[in-house]
Amino acid sequence: MSESTRLPSWDQLADVIPDVVTTMRRYLDQISCILRPGSVRGADQALRSLAAFLTQHAPDVSSVADIGRRHMEDFRQWLADRSGYRTARLTPATLAHRLGTLRMFFVRISEWDWPDAPTRVPIIPADLPRQDHPLPKALDDAAAARLLRAAQTQPRMLARVVVEVLLRTGLRVGEFTALPADAVVLIGAAHWLHVPVGKLHEDRYLPLHPHLVTLIADYRATHVAPDNPLLLPRENGRPLDRHTVTRLINKAGTAAGLPHIHPHQLRHTLATQAINRGMSLEAIAALLGHRSLDMTLRYAKIANRTVADEYFAVTEKVESLYQQGKPLPADAIGPKMARLRREHHRLLGNGYCTRPPELDCAFEAICETCTFFQTSIEFRPTLQRQRDHAAKHHQTHRVDLFDRLLTRIDRHAS
Repeated sequence: MSESTRLPSWDQLADVIPDVVTTMRRYLDQISCILRPGSVRGADQALRSLAAFLTQHAPDVSSVADIGRRHMEDFRQWLADRSGYRTARLTPATLAHRLGTLRMFFVRISEWDWPDAPTRVPIIPADLPRQDHPLPKALDDAAAARLLRAAQTQPRMLARVVVEVLLRTGLRVGEFTALPADAVVLIGAAHWLHVPVGKLHEDRYLPLHPHLVTLIADYRATHVAPDNPLLLPRENGRPLDRHTVTRLINKAGTAAGLPHIHPHQLRHTLATQAINRGMSLEAIAALLGHRSLDMTLRYAKIANRTVADEYFAVTEKVESLYQQGKPLPADAIGPKMARLRREHHRLLGNGYCTRPPELDCAFEAICETCTFFQTSIEFRPTLQRQRDHAAKHHQTHRVDLFDRLLTRIDRHAS
């Protein structure tokens, strides 16, 4: 039994605290005009939780205006002790969502100048429990391949459709189950998937792999009536829900020998595969329907190939410090030894390269940005001419580079 069904109904609560219930239900009516149904349901549950607490533990409260800081502190503890749908206690994420929703209730009725608003908002941001922010859990390439192959052998065609579409498009489950019948559109010579306005209030188009175009068409021809308003309903024509989607994915996952898979992991998997193979963050954000790059950057934390490449390039140089019998690079020894080692420096047009001979050069024509590059006052005229040449050709990044080198020389010469 879910927590929502364990809470008293509004009619039961109205028998005990009628004025409080009147304000709360009026608030729900107001936000139903501006928020999505799911958000309204969340607010309904949060408000019923608070009302249930008040009926049991706050006999002094007869209106919302009576709710004070002490009541909310006691309510927070009461809420933390309640069990969840499948957990002994509500999770920190649920607590933060519930308290945040209630805080918005108090903020809004205060801003709307409702006469029964408390004189001060009794919930502050610090009341919300701090949440962990784990990195997205994606399937690795081998697991994703096993899942896809297992789905393709499932006797129920819908299982294959669910896994392949989610794994190849990165759709959210709610977006997938709500796709309208005309979502597949032909633009030019390519098919695209039109994802209607959803979680972030914006619609988008996704490029659709030809294999998916055929798969979707075959499923619809076999199982979907022409007048069904949905693109991919169940075989009986009824809409899919997230629980059925999860079961279908895990039926294929079990066949592939994989542990429980959450549908959102397929979205994380596509994003991780894309960034691992060089797709830009901007393109991934557009593909996934992220409003800001901050959301997409979560994937960069676990799959930044640039960081990996640069790390291994640097470790090749650092490794020379630890190998016995290898000469040390100039920046790892003192000034006197550096002067004695000058014969090992390679003369450049505007300075010296101090790279140890045993290390390969990965930079070639961009010596000035290399950590082994050194220059001095005798090369100032050359550097100045290079700086002027860059300025003449509007190469601002090279101008900045030579300006820094010239400034460094002037500082050391003074």
